[in-house]
Amino acid sequence: MIILFGVFIRYDEESDAHWVEFRRENNITSDIENDFYFRYPSFQDVHVMIFVGFGFLMTFLKRYSFGGVGFNFLIAAFGLQWALLMQGWFHALNPETGKITIGVESLINADFCCAGSLIAYGALLGKVSPVQLLVVTLFGVTLFAVEEYIILDLLHCRDAGGSMVIHAFGGYYGLAISWVLYRPNLHQSKRLNGSVYHSDVFAMIGTLFLWMFWPSFNSAITDHGDGQHRAAINTYLALASSVLTTVAISSMSQKRGKLDMVHIQNATLAGGVAMGTAAEFMITPYGSLIVGFCTGIISTFGYLFVTPFLEKHLKLQDTCGVHNLHAMPGMLGGFIGAIVAAAADESVYSREGLINTFDFEGEFANRSVGTQGGFQAAGTCVAIAFGLVGGAIVGFILRFPIWGDPADDNCYDDEVYWEVCGSFELLQ
Repeated sequence: MIILFGVFIRYDEESDAHWVEFRRENNITSDIENDFYFRYPSFQDVHVMIFVGFGFLMTFLKRYSFGGVGFNFLIAAFGLQWALLMQGWFHALNPETGKITIGVESLINADFCCAGSLIAYGALLGKVSPVQLLVVTLFGVTLFAVEEYIILDLLHCRDAGGSMVIHAFGGYYGLAISWVLYRPNLHQSKRLNGSVYHSDVFAMIGTLFLWMFWPSFNSAITDHGDGQHRAAINTYLALASSVLTTVAISSMSQKRGKLDMVHIQNATLAGGVAMGTAAEFMITPYGSLIVGFCTGIISTFGYLFVTPFLEKHLKLQDTCGVHNLHAMPGMLGGFIGAIVAAAADESVYSREGLINTFDFEGEFANRSVGTQGGFQAAGTCVAIAFGLVGGAIVGFILRFPIWGDPADDNCYDDEVYWEVCGSFELLQ
């Protein structure tokens, strides 16, 4: 990484010491107009989501909390370095100098890139070694950079919050790897594949951090002004709606009306996932509530019925249920974005608003909203295809017996890779 960064990575014009000259040449009146002051608050929120939100959400297993939060830390720290390079080669490479320039928005995009691999980790939690996770991240970030380039640059899709490029891709990438790495004797570790009271409380910390900061996640790289403002509002409302629906469905699914903590930890976030693509569109506040309402139902039903079905009939062992929180809501979010884009109207957006929202400029100046909707749907399919095919290939690579993965009777156990204290035995 040091060698690659030394060869390729440089500061961009807003973080370089030549900023003073750049400011004067471009008639910028104040340092406050530096992109840092617009983007850094969102970057902080996204960074907390990646390291605290995702990390603690994975601590629900009774004897795998170190692995959940610790390996999340490891692969995110590795992934963001590789992401700066991979995304830089596709998006920010100066053809004249051969250098990649980075600024605060590059850091946000690198965190987004890591999110895809962290989502995939959720499907593999407790069943893979840290070396395997580094391989998953190496290929995951590479695949992410390619599919992101195809979807955002070549197809010219809009996906500010990453329903397609992050959640659909990351979810199906992890599921495909997990399917290839199926363990027929995983029942030998069944006693550890569950939570205890305090591990569920720790996981709920992750849920709340993710839930609070998701409006920042979906609006972090949108256009300044109305688009960013609208993305935060729409996500805020969808998240609130999905909480109510999840609680209702979870209670209805139990004979005594009690709540299941698995549903509350996960399905309450589905509204934020599904709102990723359409967040900056004029979906209207009540439309946001509908999205949260529907995805709360779908995600909770996924935990109740789909996850057991996948394990029993498709031999797919999904530890965290990423199919229900990321893959399925991400796919729905992509198609919701396609429908909202195709239904966009000049009377709602205004002519200038349409151009600004969908970036109908340059070679895309004559694209119609109907065509844009079609490309949005195509982008969702590209993300799913990259996840499934790429995940299957990576899964076969990880099947080689050289990675030090845990035995079937040692899965979901921190003792395999961590030094643990004596009181740990009480959790058996």
